[in-house]
Amino acid sequence: MIEWELGDQTLRVTDVDNAELSVRGGDLAVSGDAPDLSRAVDDTVLATATHLEFPHSVVYAFSAESDDRYELNPTGEPLTLGPGEYVVDVDTEIKTYLRFSGRATIEKTAGFESVVVSFPERTEVVLGFRSRHELPAGTITVPDDPSKVAEAISHLAASHKTDGPDRTYPTLRGHPSLLEHGDELEIPDKVAADAPETGIELVVPPCYESLYVTAPLAYYLQARVRTADGGEDAPILRLPDQGIERHLSPMPTLERDVERLLRKAFFLDCLVRNAGPYGTRLAEETLLEELNCSAAALYDATPQQRLATYLDVPFTAIEHRIPEWHLSTYVAPEFDRLEALPFLLDRMSLIYRPRTSTLEGKELIERSLEDFYRGPNATDDFGPATPDRASAGEVASVDVVKPELRHGRVHGWLADGVPIDVFKSAPEAYYNRLDYLERSSDATSIRVVLNDPEMASEYDEVAPIYRQRSEELPIDVTVEESVSQADLARIFENDHDFVHYIGHCETDGFRCSDGYLSVSNLDRCNTQTFFLNACGSFYEGKRLIENGSVAGAVTFSQVLNDHAVTVGSTFAKLLVHGFSIERAMGLARRRIMMGKDYAVVGDGTHSLTQAEHRFPTTITINPLDDTSSDLPGPIPSGVADDLDSADRYHVTVDCYMTRATGAHYYPHTEDNEYAYLCGNETNMTLSGSELATLLKEMEASVIYDGDLYWSEELWSRFDRTR
Repeated sequence: MIEWELGDQTLRVTDVDNAELSVRGGDLAVSGDAPDLSRAVDDTVLATATHLEFPHSVVYAFSAESDDRYELNPTGEPLTLGPGEYVVDVDTEIKTYLRFSGRATIEKTAGFESVVVSFPERTEVVLGFRSRHELPAGTITVPDDPSKVAEAISHLAASHKTDGPDRTYPTLRGHPSLLEHGDELEIPDKVAADAPETGIELVVPPCYESLYVTAPLAYYLQARVRTADGGEDAPILRLPDQGIERHLSPMPTLERDVERLLRKAFFLDCLVRNAGPYGTRLAEETLLEELNCSAAALYDATPQQRLATYLDVPFTAIEHRIPEWHLSTYVAPEFDRLEALPFLLDRMSLIYRPRTSTLEGKELIERSLEDFYRGPNATDDFGPATPDRASAGEVASVDVVKPELRHGRVHGWLADGVPIDVFKSAPEAYYNRLDYLERSSDATSIRVVLNDPEMASEYDEVAPIYRQRSEELPIDVTVEESVSQADLARIFENDHDFVHYIGHCETDGFRCSDGYLSVSNLDRCNTQTFFLNACGSFYEGKRLIENGSVAGAVTFSQVLNDHAVTVGSTFAKLLVHGFSIERAMGLARRRIMMGKDYAVVGDGTHSLTQAEHRFPTTITINPLDDTSSDLPGPIPSGVADDLDSADRYHVTVDCYMTRATGAHYYPHTEDNEYAYLCGNETNMTLSGSELATLLKEMEASVIYDGDLYWSEELWSRFDRTR
């Protein structure tokens, strides 16, 4: 669902997930009566303007009268379109298309913050909008029978809009149908009709362990899955038209086989798709020439022909160029976990069997220190002792375990136990997210609850962060202090997008002005996300998920107040700038030495708001200096002061989002002409002034000098023109 309104020469467009697009215009007028656009869109409007300005984005222009295609140069060179009829594709947070007749110029603004489409005179333009947040197409009912589950998995790829390499674009995959427990297999007619017929087959042992592990591969390859009739203990991948039968390994080695094959097929499809209408200049694309593969021939090949070529490519030949996979989820091989499968496939998650072991001795402390940002500005434990947030009462204890993590950047857990280094999810979290998508609201509602005046320092840090972001996005911020049990219950039960709780949490629940509130006493939680920045809040957070929330940040044990302020303020900044709950917490908790005390419950891939440039970005800066290069460990404070005078810096740009696998990004530096796949880091050497320009033009978190900053507060430190 798309909604729009016009005010102050700006067209504001929102979708069901509160994603927002603002289009500014010159002499702009808009009506809802628009002709067809010949593109898949949710809504169209008819606009008249002298120019239209969009947020920073990738832009393609297509001639409506020929096969000509043009791309706006990422380096900033304007694109001039002569007389004719065009469809322009603007890859904003809400997908946008323009259709118009006549001349036009498309260019980026000086700071690369916006894209402007200008016309020689006031021109009529059809604008089409498509939300990136799709709802499931239907519901498949499945009995507790591996053979029936295999058939259901075969139909989940019906959400794909193509069987070609372009399905690596997130907008062309769609959300798989839901899976629901039932007595018989029932597949809706439309889902059955839309299921692709690639001819690819995957024969799997009749057990949930193998079915779950192979499901991501089957889903992406659009394979028909069936269970083996005999005593096979390992899957077989078949391409009948090519005469190929590839035997995969039995468990547990099957997990590695699936991971490598899925990553390889997806990555090579990302390169081959550049032969199609939406190609761009990818830095990784030269690999195809090294492999002696023709992108054009593979783009036009059948799914079986294309996969047969990929199977002949050794994984070791491309391993150094493939992005690290964005998400892995550890799922108990039980029928009761089946209902979560479509949500994991929608995020293109790898699936592994969960395995854990006991944390030995000081291992938890040692693992926390390994993640800690090293440097003179990092928060440490060597100053005067600060009070923790459990000044009275008993804090709930959590027995955490060590997970056996496999390949992946972010890890989710859908099984028993409470491991560190993962977000502890639940099937309810995914269904709760669907409920929130179907609700409508005018703004993102944030509530800050300060339930102990001695913790006001955290409020003093986070409230300005939320209020500043509310000047850029429709965010409603309210602060409540020293609330009662009834008031806190009302806050959680009312419709809010995010609640930041600052106070105490004990075995009886949240400490309020008149006693304790346990989440188990709530009728229903209507708070979408939360941060319970209190000692031992894990169990209350887990109950919020079971009661209606999507995701939230919690603690496993007692936390020092100064550390809570550090984590709370950093998490707030990252969250309102589009970072997912898990990624925001992962970066924030590294600022303190005992970061493993913080964790995420629910769907950690969930985001509260959108990023400034679509994809949340982290930049790491290391001075290239003879003095610093030989220094082991943390940089001494005296040397750190001298590093600001360094002429050259090694800069790493890391841009990705767990829900946008297959997208690409452009690092905007003077000499760069390439796009990079999200998940692949960009490494470059920049002068101080070049670095200042990069930081000024990007909204990004920055790891520098042993701490985490925001680009807007750091760029002037490197600016030699000031």
